Amino acid sequence: MKKKLTTGAALIGAMTILTGAVQAETFSAEVWADNWFSLNVNGAQVAEDSVSITTERSFNAESFSFTAERPFVLGLIAKDFKENDTGLEYIGTSRQQMGDGGVILQIKDANGEIVAVTDDGWSCLVTHHAPTQTSCANEANPIAGEGACGFEITEAPEGWDTAEFDASAWSSATVHSERAVSPKDGYDQISWDSSAQLIWGPDLETDNTMLCRLLVE
Repeated sequence: MKKKLTTGAALIGAMTILTGAVQAETFSAEVWADNWFSLNVNGAQVAEDSVSITTERSFNAESFSFTAERPFVLGLIAKDFKENDTGLEYIGTSRQQMGDGGVILQIKDANGEIVAVTDDGWSCLVTHHAPTQTSCANEANPIAGEGACGFEITEAPEGWDTAEFDASAWSSATVHSERAVSPKDGYDQISWDSSAQLIWGPDLETDNTMLCRLLVE
């Protein structure tokens, strides 16, 4: 007899039945991003980077709290600054270059216990990748979609940050070292748990926008 697969939504429903009434908890979160992030819980936004991504060198840390019932899905949107779809920054200046991203997160319960951190257990989808050839950064007049300055855009799937969504085709988050990301401006103000790691897509420079999700049980 074939076994029936249990979806994320069914799993949550089954757990609720087995454990009885589910109570909401208050969680505290800390996030550092280069350059910008937004965090959703079960499809609803609970926090957004207070510094606009258009601010030069806009990496900073944020601390906030939210209320949720376990299990819940974390949906993290992370973006590196880019001037346009070339994926470049400082276009037309001597500093013209590809940017590089990176994000780290940790969430604690009311007792101060870690309940979630960024690591390779997250499922991620790169939704903006550019340039497709790194030589674009050396172009005198880089134009998105032309020559080395191609780009790849994937629309965010509907409901990607909810329990019902099937992310089995997504890739695991790529863990990057502090040396590779070179985090600054707020990163050192937070006492990161040893299990919390800097994540991004496979390429820190050409992966510009990420969707990442994690089921917290």
